[in-house]
Amino acid sequence: MRRTALALAALVATGAAVVGCGGGEDASRAGGRGTAASSARAGADAPARPALVTGRHDRPVPILMYHVINRAPASSPYPDLWVSAQDFEDQMRALARAGYHGVTLDQVDAYWRRGVALPAKPVVVSFDDGYLSHYTKALPVLRSVRWPGVLNLELNNVGRGGISARMVRALIAAGWEIDSHTIDHPDLTTLAPDRLRHELVDSRAEIRRRFGVPANFFCYPSGRFNATVVAAVRAAGYRGATTTDSGLGRPGSPFTLRRIRVNAGDGADGLLRKLAS
Repeated sequence: MRRTALALAALVATGAAVVGCGGGEDASRAGGRGTAASSARAGADAPARPALVTGRHDRPVPILMYHVINRAPASSPYPDLWVSAQDFEDQMRALARAGYHGVTLDQVDAYWRRGVALPAKPVVVSFDDGYLSHYTKALPVLRSVRWPGVLNLELNNVGRGGISARMVRALIAAGWEIDSHTIDHPDLTTLAPDRLRHELVDSRAEIRRRFGVPANFFCYPSGRFNATVVAAVRAAGYRGATTTDSGLGRPGSPFTLRRIRVNAGDGADGLLRKLAS
């Protein structure tokens, strides 16, 4: 399915703020000296402390699942994998008007694990595989609403008619999260242990080496997983993994996080109905 879509297919400056930025005026500008100057400088240099939730921090979070952001060719055997650029823009703007704020899986994980505050209506906008349209079509729209995306990157797509390494770095610079979607998208449930470990461990190590990001999350290719695969994902050091199963992401099942599939033809109203159901 993924390869067919890719063969037919030719970031956001920052996410919604979870915490405020702290800091004080530089001592040389304030004209202070001694203890006052030192305190001002220390305030400017100290990192902002994250706002923490009081009470429970286990509410579910919707994770959207996109593939190609473009119109499907008439010959496409999987047209539902394609969402037009206009529909995508309409959906993101409708979500923003409805009070949603884009966040990353790392932010959701920090909320679930440590109670780091999220916006009132968080939503994760995730993209599978690594298509050119993630850079050319999705990035400008998400940048306009100041949201990050989450790219589940199949490494063999980089520079092979898909997204380029330069484009991936541009997404990262714009605040996107890059997570692992294996090296070449196999059915993980069919692999021998050594090959399974290669797809999980080496893909994450390569993303870290090439792009300097942690890749804390994993995405199961074609949504295929079983108990053996889940155990291997845990052993590889990931904090969680996303599926193609329909529903909301919940903290009680971090390695089988459900997502909301966005199909061609959903439009803005259809997506809002899916979120409300």
